[in-house]
Amino acid sequence: MLVELRFHGQLNDLLAAVERGRLVHRSVHGIPAVKDVIESIGVPHVEVGAVIAGGRPVTLDAPVPTGSRVHVYPPGHPTLGRLAGCLGNEPDADPRPARFVVDGHLGRLAAYLRMLGFDTLWSATATDDALADLAGRDDRILLSRDRGLLKRTIVHRGHLVRSDRPHEQLREIVDRYDLVGESRPFGRCLRCNGSLEPVDAAIARPLVPPRVAREQEDFRRCAACGGLYWRGSHHRRMVELIRTVLPEVRLVE
Repeated sequence: MLVELRFHGQLNDLLAAVERGRLVHRSVHGIPAVKDVIESIGVPHVEVGAVIAGGRPVTLDAPVPTGSRVHVYPPGHPTLGRLAGCLGNEPDADPRPARFVVDGHLGRLAAYLRMLGFDTLWSATATDDALADLAGRDDRILLSRDRGLLKRTIVHRGHLVRSDRPHEQLREIVDRYDLVGESRPFGRCLRCNGSLEPVDAAIARPLVPPRVAREQEDFRRCAACGGLYWRGSHHRRMVELIRTVLPEVRLVE
């Protein structure tokens, strides 16, 4: 059986160059699920916002329709806005505030998301099984550049990170999940993801280098690991990064 599919919007980024913006044809055996056909072309199911065939919505686990062109849309595509309320297979809204689990190859992105105040789990040694389990069990958004990981059935929310540059990755994720209004810069520990809380300078000063103790008044401490933070040169570099990459994010000095 021949299946004819049309991918819309940013889903074209995930196709082979010769198939972008065109009808994609696949010969399938039996009656596979829509999800299986879409993923065989290289698009993880977590990247799909809606599927329409013959003018009607179909679910990812439904048998692939015969005799109809299958249209596959990413979340947030303008067409979905016009069809709001009549699709019947809209994915559940992403958790708010957004919570992430990031694969081990995207450590800088994980630090940047923590810098903006988002609950972001990351470990350099986490296995694919552990990442998928965390994403499914805790209802977190899995960020990865590994298509195979994002195709796992247990993963319900996720994004295939397109860029290989950390600054661009941050911009990509902020735009994809509309994070600007939810960002709370410098509210999380960059090392362990714990929440930062104000700590009295008299308590912090004996624990920091003498120069820092003399120059700084404002200290924060991680509630999880006890790490201390202050507005030193590292803080200034992060402020500059936010202003350069995400100028619309509000910073409280």
